[in-house]
Amino acid sequence: MAVNIIAEECKGCTKCVNSCPFEAITMENKKAVIGPACNNCGACVDQCPFGAIKQTEDEKKGVDISEYHGVWVFAEQRNGELMKVAIELLGEGRKLADEIGTELSAVLCGHNVSDLAGELIAYGADKVYLADDPRLASYTTDAYTKVIYQAIMAYKPEIVILGATHIGRDLGPCLAVKCGTGLTADCTKLEIDPTDKKLMQTRPAFGGNLMATIVCPNHRPQMSTVRPGVMEKAAYDKSRQGSVINLKVNISKSDLRTKVLEFVRGIGEVASISDADIIVSGGRGLGGPEGFNLLRELAAKLGGTIGASRAAVDSGWIDHSFQVGQTGTTVKPKLYVACGISGAIQHLAGMQNSDYIVAINKNESAPIFEVADYGIVGDLYKVIPAIIEALDSRAQ
Repeated sequence: MAVNIIAEECKGCTKCVNSCPFEAITMENKKAVIGPACNNCGACVDQCPFGAIKQTEDEKKGVDISEYHGVWVFAEQRNGELMKVAIELLGEGRKLADEIGTELSAVLCGHNVSDLAGELIAYGADKVYLADDPRLASYTTDAYTKVIYQAIMAYKPEIVILGATHIGRDLGPCLAVKCGTGLTADCTKLEIDPTDKKLMQTRPAFGGNLMATIVCPNHRPQMSTVRPGVMEKAAYDKSRQGSVINLKVNISKSDLRTKVLEFVRGIGEVASISDADIIVSGGRGLGGPEGFNLLRELAAKLGGTIGASRAAVDSGWIDHSFQVGQTGTTVKPKLYVACGISGAIQHLAGMQNSDYIVAINKNESAPIFEVADYGIVGDLYKVIPAIIEALDSRAQ
């Protein structure tokens, strides 16, 4: 659908401007103008008293979806080691493929990574599309996009899913544009519609206040990025058999606009919390950056790492790599200890699937207690030292 303004009929009453939930309509020379933020919801059509706004069928046509078959997972690897999100996506991809009645394949790019193909098959892939070339040793947008796009055009998968990592968030949109299809980012749930076998892609919207389920009915492949730590990992079965299809890497110098010269490790404290089994997180209730020293001590006693809420990161108390939540990292540890975190919706969206949640907060009405398995109402600067002391006594 498309929303259009009939300029000759518009009287400049601004009712459409006030009715638009996306703030996509502005006034120029006393005429309404539809901006790029328009979501084609049609709210303005009903509000216009002069019939100056029309909603019409989009003239764009889709593809012959009957030509597309199979579920593909982008098997992200770094330095010859599979990223855990790839294993999670294989687990989810297996469910989708079985429900549709099709094959599950993994797409693997890199250099000297052919040994990972057997690992991908053991984790559930029926086929592995392998692009092994020195020019793919380091991820670059142009090289990976061209190789995988050519593979998609040749083999026509109906579903392609990627991890919502730094690489996946860069690669996914580029592939979607090249393929002329849509992309649903940061999905938390993927399901197959039993009526027509379309992929139903669910993600948080409006700051996590509601969940939106998105479908792509007329274009293929259906593409999604999925946050690490959301899906269950695939089971490893060394006895599984599968096939490896070598992709032709057809890349010229003119195709590559960037070149990786060197890798520079970040200066200062950074974290990778997506795979941690135990996380002790701090929020605004810490009162300042020094509060994380106490959390580090508790995390060390428990054998875990620290995390943080957006409020703590925005205050400059800790690096963004520690942030848990919708705008940070989604985590699924065995134990999550929330210290001085009220429980904003965007934070809950990133940790509520933890096996066990312990909340420590002075405010007994804090939303965090609604999702916590155990709650302690009290001053964290008194509670945490008591917990550390108890752990020390137990260790003796």
